[in-house]
This record gives sequence, C-alpha cells and structure tokens, in this order.
Amino acid sequence: MLHATLLGFALSALWWLLSGFTTPLILSLGAGSIVAVVWIAWRMDVIDHESHPLHMAPKGVLYFPWLLWEIVKANIDIAKVIVQAKMPIHPQVMDLTAGQKSDAGLVTYANSITLTPGTVTIGVEANAFLVHALTDDAAAGLASGDMDRRVSAMEGMSSRDGDG
Repeated sequence: MLHATLLGFALSALWWLLSGFTTPLILSLGAGSIVAVVWIAWRMDVIDHESHPLHMAPKGVLYFPWLLWEIVKANIDIAKVIVQAKMPIHPQVMDLTAGQKSDAGLVTYANSITLTPGTVTIGVEANAFLVHALTDDAAAGLASGDMDRRVSAMEGMSSRDGDG
C-alpha cells in the first residue's frame, strides 16, 4: 500500500507541475484521474518495488547529479570530435558485464549508458550488455567500471568494490 500511496503523491506532484492549474474543478478532475490510474495499477498488480523502486531514491540523489555531469562532459567531448576536420572517431562494439542484481538496476545502467553521448546500449542478455562506443575515450570510460559501481551502489547491492 505504501508504493500505491507514494505513486499517487508522485503522480499528483507531476500533474500539478505540468498543468499548473489551481481551479477547483480542474484539480478535482486531476485528482480523480490520479485515483483511477493508481487503482487500475493496483488491480493489475504492477505496483511493486521494481516498478516503483523507492529503495533507490535516497542514493539516486547522489547518482543523478553525477550522471548529469557525465552527460555534460560527454557532450563536450563529442562536440570537440564533430568540429575537428578529421573527425577522430573510432567506433567500436564492446561487451560489458553489469554488476546489478535487479531489473531496475540493470535498466538504470543500460539507460545511463545510452543517455551519455557517444555510447549506446545495443543489446542486453542477462547481465551482459553490448555497447557501441563512438570514441576510444567513451569506451575507456565505460571499461573503467565507474558507472557500473555507482549504479550498483544506488541499487543497494554491493558491486565489485562497493564504492560510489
């Protein structure tokens, strides 16, 4: 029930931020829609720790600013590559082993790779990812395992060395 209640609060906040309406009629229609969505999701039994990973939220406060900074750095690196006349790209496909234990952790890691410019997760099988990297630096950044360790730490599972 905690997950359903928090889902309702999260949907309410998102709805209000996106709509900005404060008139009673619109607020009541929004509230009714949110109650209907939460009830349907509860009846379908899709509200659980995987679909609403509350356990990842506290450590996500530290992870997502780090990820945002990595995205900014990768954007700058890719922009430098694009503006150079020779375009020094070295595309490569590499295998990565993910240290995450849950589906939410694996999805977070795969999406983090894809969100970072210059890298794309192109295949997933169990805990192995097939990743395309545009440059040697992008490939080296992934091979270092820093993102894997940080996602594992956010997930709450211990990875290879547990730092993050």
